[in-house]
Amino acid sequence: MKRYAALLATCLLAQTAWSAETWRFAFDGQAAAGETAVSADTLYSRDKTYGYEPAAPANAARQPFFFSVALPEGNYRVTATLGGPEPSDTTVKAELRRLMFDRLQLPAHASATRSFIVNIRTPVIAAVPGVEPGAVNLKSPRETVEEAWAWDGRLTLEINGDRPALRRLTIEPVQVPTIFLLGDSTVADQSQEPYASWGQMFTALFKPTVAVSNHAESGETYRDSLARRRIDKILSMLRPGDTVLMQFGHNDQKQQKDGSGNAQTYKAELRTHAERILARGGVPVVLSSMERRNFDVQTGQLKPSLLEYADAARAVATDMKLAFIDLNGMSRQLYAALGAERSQAMHPVNDGRLDNTHHNNYGAMQLARLVAQGLRDAHVPAAGELRDDLGPIDPARPQPPEHFKLAASPGFTHQRPLGD
Repeated sequence: MKRYAALLATCLLAQTAWSAETWRFAFDGQAAAGETAVSADTLYSRDKTYGYEPAAPANAARQPFFFSVALPEGNYRVTATLGGPEPSDTTVKAELRRLMFDRLQLPAHASATRSFIVNIRTPVIAAVPGVEPGAVNLKSPRETVEEAWAWDGRLTLEINGDRPALRRLTIEPVQVPTIFLLGDSTVADQSQEPYASWGQMFTALFKPTVAVSNHAESGETYRDSLARRRIDKILSMLRPGDTVLMQFGHNDQKQQKDGSGNAQTYKAELRTHAERILARGGVPVVLSSMERRNFDVQTGQLKPSLLEYADAARAVATDMKLAFIDLNGMSRQLYAALGAERSQAMHPVNDGRLDNTHHNNYGAMQLARLVAQGLRDAHVPAAGELRDDLGPIDPARPQPPEHFKLAASPGFTHQRPLGD
């Protein structure tokens, strides 16, 4: 409780840490008027309110580093100027490894700018019609320590890549549509390699005209979303026209075994979420859960394990006339296309064991692309904000795993995400 109280105090401090509208930082030793110079020893602290994270400051070896700025909760457009005196290759992620853009390669002395939107939040729940004030009941220590960057009232950027080179940052608050994500470990921001979720890759598929706010958490269900007030937090931030993508099922299924629920209670809890989103003017989108990788050793065919819950999700969406993305069906096509052996490339190996439920960076990206295509197919307005250069997305023709490369984030865990 002490850690949780300290996190809330930090979040409340961040709400008033800045009064300016736009923040400009120079990293190349050539700060212009209106810019704040950042040197190698500029470390983040409560008093400083901006700087390198002490655990991984910038250094001469051009290793990945983290830079944070304390900011009020909201959406921010970040414009990064990249490049340097030597050839560079830069990948940028935000908060908990949310991919913003990948592998911007520049020759020596060249520069380029990239803009993207980052959503930051705190556990504090503001009172709005239908929602009482309070706070999200975060999991401790998972969310209060290991995943604190998702809740701490600061914008944290991970500057990564083979030869990362950052010259300047401009950060400005913006009012743009927000896509909220709610779900389990296959959606949630995973804090360390080798795990990743489609929610962490989803951000890179959009133009800098929309924000993605990921409220999913490992091991959870629709019931947990209600009890821990995750849906309340979303509703307190949601503006009319914002989109909420909901994908549960893996953990809800376990309620049959412990006798606390079944597909019918799952449908009722899903309906409650959708009704509350609609009441606030939001656009609920229902997703069926992707399949687990489980091939029959005799036939080589994928054995479905979530069809009952996929059918339940579809039934609620159909009855309530909501947009529906059949990620379960698309993931089965994806696994079939890759086959029993090649599909292992979608999943992490930890301590010598292949995790057939959770995903690595490659698997997460393939699922994120399928969700993007699902938005298009369901004619969800937010699909209009997808990048124009995504190309065709077909679950039967995934990106070849042999050609996929994404800079790994610092940090590795042997702790498997909660849930299965």
